[in-house]
Amino acid sequence: MTTTPKSLIGPIVGKRVRGAALAAALLCLPVLSPAGAAPVPEEMVSRPAAKLQGLDKITARTSTFTIAVGETKALGSLRITLRACKENPPIEPPETAAFLEVIENKPGEQSEPVFSGWMFASSPALSAMEHPIYDVWVLSCEGD
Repeated sequence: MTTTPKSLIGPIVGKRVRGAALAAALLCLPVLSPAGAAPVPEEMVSRPAAKLQGLDKITARTSTFTIAVGETKALGSLRITLRACKENPPIEPPETAAFLEVIENKPGEQSEPVFSGWMFASSPALSAMEHPIYDVWVLSCEGD
């Protein structure tokens, strides 16, 4: 029976644990107001914009758009504001996280928050926006 030396197991397991720990840490962060938005670990690099994709479930139409940090874009009755976009450095496994705030403006009604939190490009279902008509997900961060 062949065994793997412990000196080789540590680095392999360590990378997997770090990736899982990063994902777990980001998910466990509380959702706060934009001024005190929950921080993303220091290892991730901030980017000035994000590429998002939206789906209208009624018409089955998708739209891809770029949104800058602090900017608000419309998707049907939704108003999507990007508060932050972060991605892993090139030496790490690819991951993109965007902090989005989504508000729905229905005619004749008061605006209603639909989603506020981090969305992950590699795992869209992990922190998904639940809406009967629209889906929104993160594709990547943009800019340097």
